[in-house]
Amino acid sequence: MTLDPVHVKEIASLAHQVGRRIDTADHRTTAERAWTDLLDPLVANNRRIMEPVDRQYRKRVTIEDAALCDPPYPINYGLDSGTLNPTTYKNGVVMDAAHAALGCVPTDLERHRSRTIVMTLHLDDPGHSFSTDWRTYDEDASRMRIVDAPAVDRYNEAIVHALSLYLAEGAHARQYVDSINSLLVLDGPIYPKDVLNWQDRDTDLADLLLAEMQPRQVVENYLELVGDFLDRDLPIAGFVKNPSSRAITRALGTKDVPTPWTDDTAFFIHLLEQREGDERVRNELTYTNWFVSRGGTDRTFAAGGDALGFERRHPDEEYEVTFFVIYDPRDDVLYKAEAPYGVTKDEVTREALQTQMLSEVASQRGPPEAVAKADELARISAREKEGLRRMIEGELDTELSRTYDDLRWSGEEAFF
Repeated sequence: MTLDPVHVKEIASLAHQVGRRIDTADHRTTAERAWTDLLDPLVANNRRIMEPVDRQYRKRVTIEDAALCDPPYPINYGLDSGTLNPTTYKNGVVMDAAHAALGCVPTDLERHRSRTIVMTLHLDDPGHSFSTDWRTYDEDASRMRIVDAPAVDRYNEAIVHALSLYLAEGAHARQYVDSINSLLVLDGPIYPKDVLNWQDRDTDLADLLLAEMQPRQVVENYLELVGDFLDRDLPIAGFVKNPSSRAITRALGTKDVPTPWTDDTAFFIHLLEQREGDERVRNELTYTNWFVSRGGTDRTFAAGGDALGFERRHPDEEYEVTFFVIYDPRDDVLYKAEAPYGVTKDEVTREALQTQMLSEVASQRGPPEAVAKADELARISAREKEGLRRMIEGELDTELSRTYDDLRWSGEEAFF
């Protein structure tokens, strides 16, 4: 059954009443004030949580000019990992599997073929261990392993998902780091923020980060990966397609500044969107300078952060997260590019990374080509996921643990 037109009309009228009372011009004015007066540096609780790497600015470039420029890194690599998604079975197994891939520009079929698979599982029986060492397959082009997950009952699915994804991705990158001779772009942040978020999400999850081998291995892989690139004086970056941080808006809130934005993305869009009258300017990308970020989970690898007890091979400040944002008016979206300060402290490298990212966004209308290739290689389609789950049911000699919602939303009456 669908909503009748009379109900649709009344819901819209309610939204209209709300919309008439919101003045987005005030949001823009507040954002401008924060940009001008509070970000150089942004201080909260007596800590500099954000400040410009050099000078603070906003710039614009025509999309055509950006797309036609020669990218500073014509050879580059992208890294991504795709997952089956966490699945619970009737025999008590909670499991996810991920496989990671490198995308290469120009195309390198040998690297594209190579994959790293990690299956992470939890069984509520401490007497069983399924963890294995690495095993190669596909004529030794790829490798795979099983990992036992630590348990926090209400988060078991989230744990097996995060460990599978990040262990596969980090291990794949470190396997090939010595053969990468140019820019590597991760699909997402430069550090595993979904795992680092455990510090603030729940005390039991925070304890895992301090005591359990698998989540600590996740963090260590990325920390060492950054160190590997700093060793070789090569750039490493992260491209965040859906930035959702609220570190800036939270910090501004401590200064009695109105924060009418849902997150930092909305804040930057108000700063970067250009309008002529009521129309959005659509032919120019706008972007900011590079900032050092020490708020939220970025505090972990700030110069004053504890790095979860891990030793850093380079000066602590070289591991700090730096970022700039790009606004694409064609789709009204904001992207975030990250890199460690050890990479962006050099002005020439900072500008080269900005030029590279702007060129990629302009020409690809989305993430860099190498990242898009990695995403395509690593992605597991919905049909493949369903087929794999059915195969695993047979191998485990059990069935999926299903709920009414699985039936309701599947669109298949004969789901069972």
